[in-house]
Amino acid sequence: MSKPNDRSWGKFIPEHYNKMGPGITMYNLGQYWECHEYLEDLWREDMGDNARYVYWAIIQVATSLYHYEGKNLIGAWGMLFKAKDKIHKCEKLLVENSFMDEYLQWNNFKKLIVEIPRGCLLEDFNNLYQFKFPSFRECKG
Repeated sequence: MSKPNDRSWGKFIPEHYNKMGPGITMYNLGQYWECHEYLEDLWREDMGDNARYVYWAIIQVATSLYHYEGKNLIGAWGMLFKAKDKIHKCEKLLVENSFMDEYLQWNNFKKLIVEIPRGCLLEDFNNLYQFKFPSFRECKG
């Protein structure tokens, strides 16, 4: 991964995205627990890199949807609430960029997460549950 003095450090770059490929595919197939497990390894590997908040947000959304499928509203909301915090950190730490929107539809993903209110019902997760990331395509960036 990039070095701390590299100007890309802390930004989400093609290298991050390319490593996520299997996790994105798992997410899109509804393999939420497997996605969580795969991305968690990346999250640990990129310790100290602010871009890991992208992995972390997706991990927590995948776990939320895993709970949603089990009709566990408390678990689904709890993980979604944590994902909202990671999205806020991505914004605050300036991790986000147009690359994320092009390859992950990040702004659409964020909007679906942020729109789910506190005190929600399981039905409030339906739009997020329908969301799929664009099919993974390796980026030469």
